[in-house]
Amino acid sequence: MSYKNFPMVPRVIFGRGSFNQLSELLAPNRLSNNAPFIFLVDDVFRTNVNITSRIPIAYQDKIILVSTAEEPKTSQVDELVEDIILTSKERPSGIIGIGGGSILDLAKAVAIMLTNEGNAEDYQGWDLVKNKALYHVGIPTISGTGAEVSRTTVLTGPKRKLGINSDFTPFDQVVLDPELTNGAPKDQWFYTGMDCFIHCVESLNGTYLNAFSKTYGDTAYGLCKEIYLDGNLTKKEAQDKLMMASWHGGMSIAYSQVGVAHAMSYGLSYLLGTKHGIGNCIVFNHLEEFYPNDVKLFKEMLEKHNINMPVGICKDLSKKDFDTMIDVALGLEPLWENAIGKNWKKTITRKKLKELYSKM
Repeated sequence: MSYKNFPMVPRVIFGRGSFNQLSELLAPNRLSNNAPFIFLVDDVFRTNVNITSRIPIAYQDKIILVSTAEEPKTSQVDELVEDIILTSKERPSGIIGIGGGSILDLAKAVAIMLTNEGNAEDYQGWDLVKNKALYHVGIPTISGTGAEVSRTTVLTGPKRKLGINSDFTPFDQVVLDPELTNGAPKDQWFYTGMDCFIHCVESLNGTYLNAFSKTYGDTAYGLCKEIYLDGNLTKKEAQDKLMMASWHGGMSIAYSQVGVAHAMSYGLSYLLGTKHGIGNCIVFNHLEEFYPNDVKLFKEMLEKHNINMPVGICKDLSKKDFDTMIDVALGLEPLWENAIGKNWKKTITRKKLKELYSKM
């Protein structure tokens, strides 16, 4: 029996206001005055001086505002890498992502592609990256995705939506400052938190489950219930706990996998551009057959927080459209094996997936 030797984030700082220590965290990693730190920042913070004014710019450092209107694409990674190479005097000292899961995934992917040849789509898959990534830092401004701790960066390419899963993907440093999640829109707070909840459900109910994954999954699952169902927490307590739920939810799939909801939401995202958190929720809402008790809890959370999810997003799709989504979903074999078992192909047929997508 051979076990995977997974990397973990080597350095993490947690605490309200810890973002203010970013300068001292970065300083030892600056290669030279002409080797800039590149800050990839969610465009939503363009006018938020509470964040932008506190980014410690020095020497040749550069802030790049990035739109997250769409899910991250391999072409977007390639464009960012080309821009950084053309406008930097030397190879950058590091890449710092400040934002939600999309920005964190872009930061990881850009750091990888600055030290590896070719295009980002060449590395979609498992363990294809050859060279260590550039020093990279993740600073989440919303909690739930687990992107701050995972060994993947999920990208939509010309042929599929699939992560760059590698030992070089995890961040070298993460800054967990719950204050940065202030002002997150309610719907986004819910959908992103549910991404964490669904991570736990799929890990805890999967055939890959082990004590490592279960310990993290149980912790995050309990925190999500406390935050989204019990409702007895102050705003600060909820922010702190959701940030830790996100971390533990991401860790819960390090030694296992996600399952049905993620596999099918990748299909929605690839065809329709559905954002990851809301896509998971749209799918999960129809998965009583696979996760009956947890879907019931999810529906209670929807009602408690008055969340009205989009409906009918697949009603006008053509047969070709359905085939495209089904092809993307079926391509994620490790997810199906975790969810159903080694013989998953006997029950997860094209007809079955068509029936499920048709409900959405």
